[in-house]
Amino acid sequence: MQSRREREVRPRAGWMVMGKGAGGPSALEVGKILVVFLCLFPSVSLQCKILKCNSEFWASTSSSGPEEEFCTALRAYNNCVRRTARTCRGDLAYHSAQHGIEDLMSQNNCSKEGPTTQPRARTPPPPPQLQPDSQERSDGPEQCHYERSLHRQSSPPNYTHCGFFGDPHLRTFSDDFQTCKVEGAWPLVHNKYLSVQVTNTPVVPGSSATATSKLTIIFKNFQECVDQKMYHAETDELPAAFADGSKNGGDRHGANTLRIVEKVPGQQVEIHARYIGTTIVVRQVGRYLTFAVRMPEEVVNSVEDRDNQDLYLCLHGCPANQRIDFRTFRARAVEGHGLSRTGSPPHGFTYKAAMAKCKERLPVEDLYFQSCVFDLLSSGDVNFTMAAYYAFEDVKMLHSNKDKYHIYEKDAFGSNAAPRGSDVFSLVLLNFLAVLFIYSPLPTSSSLC
Repeated sequence: MQSRREREVRPRAGWMVMGKGAGGPSALEVGKILVVFLCLFPSVSLQCKILKCNSEFWASTSSSGPEEEFCTALRAYNNCVRRTARTCRGDLAYHSAQHGIEDLMSQNNCSKEGPTTQPRARTPPPPPQLQPDSQERSDGPEQCHYERSLHRQSSPPNYTHCGFFGDPHLRTFSDDFQTCKVEGAWPLVHNKYLSVQVTNTPVVPGSSATATSKLTIIFKNFQECVDQKMYHAETDELPAAFADGSKNGGDRHGANTLRIVEKVPGQQVEIHARYIGTTIVVRQVGRYLTFAVRMPEEVVNSVEDRDNQDLYLCLHGCPANQRIDFRTFRARAVEGHGLSRTGSPPHGFTYKAAMAKCKERLPVEDLYFQSCVFDLLSSGDVNFTMAAYYAFEDVKMLHSNKDKYHIYEKDAFGSNAAPRGSDVFSLVLLNFLAVLFIYSPLPTSSSLC
C-alpha cells in the first residue's frame, strides 16, 4: 500500500511537477515526455538546462521517504531552476517548473530555508495502475464553469479571438492582422491558466517562408476543476488526447470542464476548457498546423509577468523586426509577374493565377484572401489556400462580433499605425495651415478698415 504523500507527489514530479494525477507515471512515460520537450525546445537542450533539474528532482523523489527529505529535494530543485533563469527566461518549461515548485512547497509545508543536499537517487518502484478516464463524471462545482461562476449582476463576458495560420499570419486578440517570419519556437499565449507555444519551420529551403509544424498547449491545474494537462501536436500527428492519454481534465471533480473532441480524425481537434470559458481549434492542413482560440478578455489579461508580455504574439503581435509588409511584396509580385520571396519564379503561380485560386474559396478580398495569395506566391503550396479558408471558418465559429469577421487592408495597417496617429494628424494639419497661409492673399489696407 502506497503512502498518501507518495500517491500525490510522484505525478507532479513526472513532468513540470504541477497538478494532481490519477497515478504516478512510469520512468518510460517520463522519458517520453522529456524527449518531447527536447524536440519542442531545442534551445533547452543546448543552453537552458531546465530538463536536467527536472530529471534530478524526479529521480530523487521517485519513491517514498521522510517529509524532510522531500523538502530537501524540493529546495535543491528550486535552486537548480533559479540557476537557469538567465538562459531559460523565455522557455515554457522553465516557467511551468517555477509554478510547480511553488505549488509543491505550499502543499507539503516546505520551508524555502534549509538544507539542499540532493538525496541519493533511487530505483523507481513499479508504476501504479492508472485509473480509467473519468468521462462519465458530473461536470463538477460551479466555479468550474466560467459563466456560471460570474456574479449575476455582472455584464456578460467579452470574448476575444486569436488565430495563427499559413506562412504564418497572425490575428491578435485586438484584431490586428500581421504577417510574420518567426522561425523557430514562439509563444502565442501565456497567462495564469494556460500557455501555448508553436514551432515554425521553413516551407521552402533557402526562403524565409515558414509555417507551424509543432504546437504545445499546457493547461495549468486549477482549483477543484482540472489537473495540469499537456497537449502536443506536430505534422502528421494530431492526437485526440492529452500527452498522458486522457481526454479530460484528470481526476478532480470538474474534470469534464476540460475535454478534447476529435472533429475530423487527423485533421481537426477541438479543446473545450469551460472552466475558463475557452475553446481552441487545432487543424492540420496539408503538412502544417493552424491554431485558433476563443477566450474571455478577463482570461486574456490574467498575465503573470507583465514585463515579458510583449513576447506573447496573440497579445501584442509579432516583434517589429519579425513583421512582413506584404503590400511591398505584392507590388514586387505584380511587377515581376509573381516572384517568390527569394526573387526566384514561383512554383507554378503567377500573381493572377494565385488570385484566381484563392477566389475559389475566399470570394471576399479581405486580408484572409490576401494572405492566401501571399502564401501561394511565396511557397507554391496549394494547401495554403485551405489554411486561409479554414482560418476564416474558425473566425466565424469563435469570434463574438460578426461585424469584425472580415479585416481589410486599410483597417489592419491603420491600426498598426495607431500609436502615432495623433502625431501624424498634427503634422498634416500644420502643413495644411502653412499652405493656406502661404497662398492666401494678403489683406489690403481698405479691407482692414
